[in-house]
Amino acid sequence: MSRVPLIVANWKMYKSVKEAKSFINSLIPLIVSSKRRIFIAPSYPAIPASIEAAGNSSIVIGSQNIHDQIEGAFTGEVSSKMIKECGARFCIIGHSERREYFQESNLLINRKLKAALKEKLTPILCVGETLHEREGGLVEVTLGTQLEECLMTLNEEEVKQIVIAYEPVWAIGSGKTATKDEAQDVHGFIRNYIKDSMGRGVADDLAILYGGSVKPENISSLMAEPDIDGALVGGASLDVISFAQIVNF
Repeated sequence: MSRVPLIVANWKMYKSVKEAKSFINSLIPLIVSSKRRIFIAPSYPAIPASIEAAGNSSIVIGSQNIHDQIEGAFTGEVSSKMIKECGARFCIIGHSERREYFQESNLLINRKLKAALKEKLTPILCVGETLHEREGGLVEVTLGTQLEECLMTLNEEEVKQIVIAYEPVWAIGSGKTATKDEAQDVHGFIRNYIKDSMGRGVADDLAILYGGSVKPENISSLMAEPDIDGALVGGASLDVISFAQIVNF
């Protein structure tokens, strides 16, 4: 099954509303002929303005996070229902920075996936190992546990709606990148895990993204691998020329 490449920009806590609009206005003419799917996750306040700026282009706007409850006394949090009403169409869930800095567990991430699916948002589930886990030979154990617990009680139809992003935690923001062979090995493991648990039909259609210091210099070699279907881009997505080069690899 042919999987259309998906390039996702995660702007993290960067870009004001004005900066987000300017970026998207500058990006559109640079990617107008692209056949790739293009997602951008700005900050919460910039979501409506980013949707307006994207207009009828191929750019899809989403959120970097959601709360696991639809509403409640959770000061400072934003629900899937709220971002859906703003016009968001996807959300990133379980990013390594959320796991590390905010102690998000696999079980919490599981609840967030269910909340996103309930609102018909496309969840991008992030999984990945630390340097300690990689050096200890625990990559498959770590990822297997994350996938098992994060996808717990979800059925095949629900998993079909999910995108998975492999983030080698040791590579994020470090300038280090897994080699294309290292990345392919893990992507192949993830696809086989889904095949064994959900069936070949789900696994063959599953989009698995690589997210570890993706740059214009390495995107083509990564995308040449059979199980790498796109990229979750952090720092390199903040510069419009750099991000356009990644989209147009």
